[in-house]
Amino acid sequence: MKLRIATRTSDLALWQARYVQQQLLLQDPNLTVELVPLKTQGDKILAVSLAKIGGKGLFIKELENALLAQQADLAVHSLKDMPVKLAAEFELMSIGPREDPRDCLISYSHKTLAQLAPGAIIGTSSLRRQLQVQRLRPDCKIDFLRGNVLTRLKKLQAGQYDAIILATAGVKRLALEAHISEYLAVDTFVPAVGQGTLAVQWLTQRQDLSALLAPLVQYKTEICQQAERAMNLALGGSCQVPVAGYAKLSQGQLTLVGRVGDPKTGLLLEAILSAPAAQARELGQAVAKQLIAQGAQSILAQYQDA
Repeated sequence: MKLRIATRTSDLALWQARYVQQQLLLQDPNLTVELVPLKTQGDKILAVSLAKIGGKGLFIKELENALLAQQADLAVHSLKDMPVKLAAEFELMSIGPREDPRDCLISYSHKTLAQLAPGAIIGTSSLRRQLQVQRLRPDCKIDFLRGNVLTRLKKLQAGQYDAIILATAGVKRLALEAHISEYLAVDTFVPAVGQGTLAVQWLTQRQDLSALLAPLVQYKTEICQQAERAMNLALGGSCQVPVAGYAKLSQGQLTLVGRVGDPKTGLLLEAILSAPAAQARELGQAVAKQLIAQGAQSILAQYQDA
């Protein structure tokens, strides 16, 4: 059987696609698995914040088109880049163990966020990260930063920023963790929904792929993602709005923290609930309900309409 995997062309995206390729071959050495690298609009348009040009869906459209045109059988994504609402033509599944979900600070002049000098310039284009930095270091300046991991590191090395904030998972997957100055704890700096998790997408009609991919799913990862994405779906979250969510499974009990905030005002809403793992989706919906009761909808509507 021959499988073609659609992937973005960045070093990190290719690493992720090759990881899935290797896992499939370990499961069945008789498979032939090829990569189909594609350039997406999200990769081409780098001078503007994703929140202003359509969100992270710009990273997946070309890959989805390749599936629809039968130019590829699978597409590999970072789950945090996936919209919470999928078109009916597609299936989505988390793959393998979750990598470190934390954000990290990288600075060549200071070791921690707390040690940055007043007025320090921190690079990020994420509204979620911007909000949480403002809560911890309101005296620092947030400056726009996009591009792949290596591009962002080069901009930091060139002195355009005093520090940048990245997803730890991507830094580790590219074996660049020596650059990390500080790991930002999930209880104070809540990650993006799905951060650190890989996802595979395919056409719903390809039920043969559902059976083939099922052994690659890790229960713990999948349960946590069900809770996080259910919360995000109930909130209508996307790249355009500052939503954070992180679920942790321990001894059959799932705990989910959700945050919604407004970088313009500094307002931060938070809800934390626990439930049995079997109620993952219900837990996500309950956390979203609490956030909405605190006034999340007015914040979300403001950014969704921006």
